[in-house]
Amino acid sequence: MSQPAKADQFVQLHQRDKLFVLPNPWDRGSAKMLAALGFEALATTSAGYAFSQGKLDSIGSVQREEALEHAKQIVEATDLPVSADLENGYGDSPEEVQKTIYAAAQTGLVGCTIEDTTGDKNNPIYEKSFAIERIQAAVEAVNTLDFNFTLTARAENYLHGRPDIDDTLARLQGYEAVGADVLYAPGLPDTHTIKSVCDALTKPVNVVAGIALRGVTTDQLQQCGVQRVSVGSSLARTAIGSMISAANAILDDGRFDAFESAASFGDIEALIKRGSRS
Repeated sequence: MSQPAKADQFVQLHQRDKLFVLPNPWDRGSAKMLAALGFEALATTSAGYAFSQGKLDSIGSVQREEALEHAKQIVEATDLPVSADLENGYGDSPEEVQKTIYAAAQTGLVGCTIEDTTGDKNNPIYEKSFAIERIQAAVEAVNTLDFNFTLTARAENYLHGRPDIDDTLARLQGYEAVGADVLYAPGLPDTHTIKSVCDALTKPVNVVAGIALRGVTTDQLQQCGVQRVSVGSSLARTAIGSMISAANAILDDGRFDAFESAASFGDIEALIKRGSRS
């Protein structure tokens, strides 16, 4: 499929009645396997990719060019639409955010997420009006493209020790007002809060699984009004967690029992073949 066709397909996933799950591969192999398992679209994970490169998950750890090269690899791995986690747009100014949007469109991506995190530990969130200005600049860049690029605007309060639902809602409503296509506030603590966010917005809402929300199901999120569920770095961390547990069992007890649950060569290769681009 062409980039515009995949972009239209991605838009349609946000418009149907049933929510969809947007998993986040961290390399070509995981992208192909997730495609083979039946997911309808993919998204990159900045944290998952950073961990795979031995880097920390922090603003500036991965630069724009590196993130976009990684996104291009995910795009080229399968025929699925791909959106990218592009952190804060790799620059404070609205102009830098626009540069990131233009560059993202050149990689084959059909969407991206821009967040309001500064990277400054002492002042981790952009002032609200400036955060909205940055999203407005991103929207202006998207509107110059000749295909339906889906822009997700992300409010980071809950991930930075600021569980302020009023400010979070004000930010999301501001992002919606200037034209963001999808709204996203990672770390919301429960389904009641999620429903209040969905009820306050008219655009599709993304919720991330694997951060809080223990035990919550897709059916429950559907009832809240959620349209899209991503998993962030959770799949990557699950894989890393299994490796750490197996390695500790070897070091501590001299046991290799954890390998019994490992996927077989045949199963892995079958998924890679099925998930590869036609």
